[in-house]
Amino acid sequence: MQDDPTGPGNEAEYYMLPEEALQFLPEEWRNHFQAMADSGRAVLETVEKELSQLARISNSFTSLAALKHSHKRLSEYKLATEMDSILDLDMLTTTFVVSYVRLHQGGNGSGFARDVLPEHLRTIHDQIIDMRNRRFAHNDEHYSVTNALRVEFEGNRFHVIFNLTLGYFIAGATEWHELVKFLDEMTVKRMQKVFARLTEKTGYEWVMPTGPAPN
Repeated sequence: MQDDPTGPGNEAEYYMLPEEALQFLPEEWRNHFQAMADSGRAVLETVEKELSQLARISNSFTSLAALKHSHKRLSEYKLATEMDSILDLDMLTTTFVVSYVRLHQGGNGSGFARDVLPEHLRTIHDQIIDMRNRRFAHNDEHYSVTNALRVEFEGNRFHVIFNLTLGYFIAGATEWHELVKFLDEMTVKRMQKVFARLTEKTGYEWVMPTGPAPN
């Protein structure tokens, strides 16, 4: 039900009516709302496949949002020669890489295949997967990390010296920007195609809440 939005200071409001409450309404109202509910169910049954596709796409939203946010933060990163700054870069890079692989692998069919990427972006895709597997998810050797232990003897003491070298892309790799942009646009196009099929099959317009992008 919707109030009249034309009165002064009166904005449109919608009220949710639980189906269990229909029995307490006048018969004329009860029959009207029951017919609406039955009609809605009948429509939904005809587009079960499309709704399942939307559900699978929605499973990727969290990973995509984390990927976009970490990339934004990386692009704004300013390197400072202090440990906190280096650890921030490591944290942002880890988040980006892990979020990307999570988006790629997906869950419940929400991932994407390597082949959907433009050919020139597949190499950077492989590099991110390798970085995740060999540097961030495990302690395997990766070209961006070297770790050496050196022992020196002086006088009556042994000096243990740790040499650790970590490689990073300052502000992220150049190709990451195009990769994130492609994945964002690909997700939108997937949803638009499903919404178009929903409209075509049911004769009803299908929409979703829209608004400004989060900061």
